[in-house]
Amino acid sequence: MKRALCGFTLIELVVTVAILAVLASAVLPLAQLNVQRAKELELKNALRQIRDALDAYKQASDEGRIPRRADRSGYPPSLTVLVEGVRDARGTQEHQIYFLRRMPRDPFAASGLAPHETWGRRSYDSPAEEPRAGEDVFDVYSRAEGSGLNGVPYRQW
Repeated sequence: MKRALCGFTLIELVVTVAILAVLASAVLPLAQLNVQRAKELELKNALRQIRDALDAYKQASDEGRIPRRADRSGYPPSLTVLVEGVRDARGTQEHQIYFLRRMPRDPFAASGLAPHETWGRRSYDSPAEEPRAGEDVFDVYSRAEGSGLNGVPYRQW
């Protein structure tokens, strides 16, 4: 009477490990693609929030709720003003107007920076092709290198 051998042979183990390696190599690019899509969606939402806040600040300035000099554009002097708020010039008390609850950060930026430092700023008097900071913040853009999945560089979003 022969005794049956239990366990796996070396060939069975090598084949199993090879199959797992092939499956892992197929899943890794899909996972990286999903991470990039999530960051791009976060970037798009953050840009929309900040730009809406900039427009709301400008509208409040045009309505006379925010005092401004005649030679100014009416856009905020910095991004932090959107979170810190400004005094409502029409209010009878010390009423503040807030435009953002918190400053979103650029998801592609380095982690050591404050959220307002992660964005490139464009002033009202700078051209769209060559944005530069100035006395006000007319628009923001991502300072990340590279392009999105749609082929457009992040700086142009």
